[in-house]
Amino acid sequence: MTLRIVFFGTPAFAVPTLTEIVGQGHEVVAVYSQPPRAAGRGMALRKSPVHETAERFAIPVETPRSLRSAEATHIFEALGADVGVVVAYGLILPPAILAAPTHGCLNLHGSLLPRWRGAAPIARAIMAGDEETGVMVMQMEEGLDTGPVAMAERVPIGPDTTGGELGERLSRLGADLMVRALSALSRGGLETNPQPAEGVTYAAKIDKAETRIDWSRPAAEVHNHIRGLSPDPGAWFEGKFGRNPERIKVLRSSLADGNGAPGTVLDGLTIACGSGAVSLTDVQRAGKQPVKADDFLRGVRAMPESVT
Repeated sequence: MTLRIVFFGTPAFAVPTLTEIVGQGHEVVAVYSQPPRAAGRGMALRKSPVHETAERFAIPVETPRSLRSAEATHIFEALGADVGVVVAYGLILPPAILAAPTHGCLNLHGSLLPRWRGAAPIARAIMAGDEETGVMVMQMEEGLDTGPVAMAERVPIGPDTTGGELGERLSRLGADLMVRALSALSRGGLETNPQPAEGVTYAAKIDKAETRIDWSRPAAEVHNHIRGLSPDPGAWFEGKFGRNPERIKVLRSSLADGNGAPGTVLDGLTIACGSGAVSLTDVQRAGKQPVKADDFLRGVRAMPESVT
């Protein structure tokens, strides 16, 4: 049975799910995405990855700044959806929207719920040093990621896996998981189970203030911080590699041998932490392309004794 679907999503993470749903022959009657944002040096308005994908499929796109008005509810109800599919949309769906589709709304979430409910589950799992995560399809309700779970896939997190790498894998797995859930729903066989009451944690949105590297932390925590935030928004530090201090974004690191006062440059781009050290293997200067550590070192005037 073909389902009549309204899709809610914004970033690249959501694109594979939209693509798979269309490929399975379901009728996507509308896509909701965040409004275009100013981006780039010219600050031109840029449509979201989901918005651009929807237009390639000739699907109408709605970009409301809120869904809480009576008008927004009326527009959504008029679509006559069998189900809403939500993947990293970025707005909270109010009760009237959740209740409008015949089968409610299904959400694809990048964690093993109830661990890491909230906005940044992938980054938070890596930053916390988790060795496993996953992706789940759940039936949405008013609480923040509290709904019963229908399907799940578990994924190991490697010791050097970055947030970008893990996000890509979960995105692909999640797309397959969602179309399987929709297939079961279309047959009347989608079952859900309540989330456990134990083990609840929250993945707060990444704040810019926490992206700076704190060299006083143990090396393992610094390494997890770097890889969890890579490539965006990116962990960073400041150092004087020329006449003036500059901000350096770190995209990849590894644990290294060595000790010293936190922030001490031990060798090349090996930096001492509160205990142990990390080697910065991929970095990026402001306005430049990412480079390997050796290329970075060849391009600087001098190495500082320490960084902050």
